[in-house]
Amino acid sequence: MSPTAALNFSEPGLVTALHTATDAELDTLDFGVIGMDSLGLVRRYNRFESEAAGLSRERVVGQPLFTVVAPCMNNFMVAQRFEDAVAEQLALDDTLAYVLTLRMRPVKVRLRLLYQPGLAQRFVLVDRST
Repeated sequence: MSPTAALNFSEPGLVTALHTATDAELDTLDFGVIGMDSLGLVRRYNRFESEAAGLSRERVVGQPLFTVVAPCMNNFMVAQRFEDAVAEQLALDDTLAYVLTLRMRPVKVRLRLLYQPGLAQRFVLVDRST
């Protein structure tokens, strides 16, 4: 069993484990993982999220998350929280109820927003089990 297989959506300290996980390890998780770099470009996109959203990894990786991949998250609830955390160099670990609306019927989810100063990637986790 890979180290990430036992991880769950609510796991404390998850940002570090996600940052060091391989793509194959991220693909074992039962929730969506979207990792982006400091420019907001998607760098990590696991199998669960790809299948749930109907967007291939090849189509998403390298694209801006908040303007191309998921513009429905380009708001004060999601994108702005990352901007504020980065500007203030404060760790971000927020979970919120959300409704995804782009390219699909509205879907209720829980999002977990993760950022740790000093790490190269930030993560949006998507729990569709709600």
